[in-house]
Amino acid sequence: MVYRGMTTDLNPNTMAAWVSLIRASERAVSQVEAVLKYQNLPPLSWYDALIEVEKSGATGVRPYELRERLLMPQYGTSRLLARIEKAGYIQRVPCSMDGRGHVVKITNEGKAVRKRMWPIYSNCIKNMVETNLTHLQADALRSLVDCVAVDKIR
Repeated sequence: MVYRGMTTDLNPNTMAAWVSLIRASERAVSQVEAVLKYQNLPPLSWYDALIEVEKSGATGVRPYELRERLLMPQYGTSRLLARIEKAGYIQRVPCSMDGRGHVVKITNEGKAVRKRMWPIYSNCIKNMVETNLTHLQADALRSLVDCVAVDKIR
């Protein structure tokens, strides 16, 4: 597949920025994961799924909608949901509008574990970002990362 405007020549600063972005992301996620594991809590991906299911309210969310929110492939979402369901944090119920489909709802146990995860997660964010950047730097970083996050590949 050939993309419009694709080049093999990269400015060294572009490559360095890319490497820094990936390293920072991997380091941040691994630090959060380590603290959650130390506290005997589920992985960060579970938090992301649980918060999205919880935000859907009493009606729940269809797995394909959750997949879109989590930006995961279908098979990854299915596996993730199966593990979370096995732990008792979500339940799948038949969808009234589609006899073959189902809706995912959070259980009381799922709400409780998500609430236990949040202080740890937010503290990690605070330690990694807020203690290292001023509010203006954090806003500038968000703005710069948002520029990279725009889908321009065609």
